[in-house]
Amino acid sequence: MNPLLSLVILFVNVSSFLVSQGDIIDNLSAHFKSANSKEIAANFSPSIDLIIIDEEDVYSKAQAEQILRSFFSKYPPVKSSVIHRLNTNPNYRYGALSLVTKNGTFRVSITMKKSGNSFFITELRIETEK
Repeated sequence: MNPLLSLVILFVNVSSFLVSQGDIIDNLSAHFKSANSKEIAANFSPSIDLIIIDEEDVYSKAQAEQILRSFFSKYPPVKSSVIHRLNTNPNYRYGALSLVTKNGTFRVSITMKKSGNSFFITELRIETEK
């Protein structure tokens, strides 16, 4: 195989992988805007530290999805935007979102750790905006 062709193929594969991993915070923001608890939960680790307003505990992936779905039913989202992201560590991601709902504005903090080739949410914090 032509060495130049091999290099181009490698570059395209690596670039597409980095783009898909780099957009995870943006994807999560879109899922928050659409109140898609199922897609958000797809990124949860098997157990997750979930803090919603004043309730805090460690939940299984399925329990956390139900709690998040309940939050969205009480606070239907109107808008979500990324206000901060940290992606300089290859094994760690952090994102902060501003979530505007019909019943208030919240700050969503997302902490993710790498497992294998993917990042999983280990902590999700939803607090009232101050």
